[in-house]
Amino acid sequence: MSHMMTAKAAADIAGSLGFPSKMPGTAYGLPAQACITGAKLHAVPDTVCSDCYALKANYQYPSVKKAQATRLAAIEHPRWVPAMVSMLRKAHGLDGGKVHSSITDPGWHRWHDAGDVQGQAHIAAICEVARQTPEIQHWIPSKELRMWLVYVATGGIIPDNLTVRMSGYSIDEAPTDKWPLTSSVYDKAPPRAGAHVCPAYTQGGKCGPCRACWSHEVAEVAYPRH
Repeated sequence: MSHMMTAKAAADIAGSLGFPSKMPGTAYGLPAQACITGAKLHAVPDTVCSDCYALKANYQYPSVKKAQATRLAAIEHPRWVPAMVSMLRKAHGLDGGKVHSSITDPGWHRWHDAGDVQGQAHIAAICEVARQTPEIQHWIPSKELRMWLVYVATGGIIPDNLTVRMSGYSIDEAPTDKWPLTSSVYDKAPPRAGAHVCPAYTQGGKCGPCRACWSHEVAEVAYPRH
């Protein structure tokens, strides 16, 4: 079984998990440079990617760059799914062990605090990881709407514990209406009526008790430009 894999074996295959101080649980980030749609948007002023946070600050440390590059290469490994399942189960204390010391509230995972999905095989693998860790609520933001639409149209199933949010492209513009769960970034324009405004920027840059990004009940999460 995947959760019987040793910690070293899993990390050798999949790289390391991240533990962002903003969030309650784990994360898994790829290089922002590898974003497909995002890389194009980065060159366009006033898009949400034009001033990408994942291309500056702590993300520029050599250790962070190395970890992200390792993870990007890892998604091609034939045992990436069982390695990810093993690491997540261990970190969240699902097999009787201790919860990782950096986790403040186990059971929550964010995919891609940097980076995005790379193709159909990658999407299918992420869905399988979520399927095999039903005790964890997964959230993945993405700008690859077409990839996800194709995945679903060709019979792919998104498990109930995986929340996929399509990120809007431009600041102060509405996100797509072709996907039920979305996110947006606002600056000069106020958030749309009904959108859940991310409270992190009023509570020390942390999620705190908020879990809206993971919730299927929240149609749109609006983030202030930062």
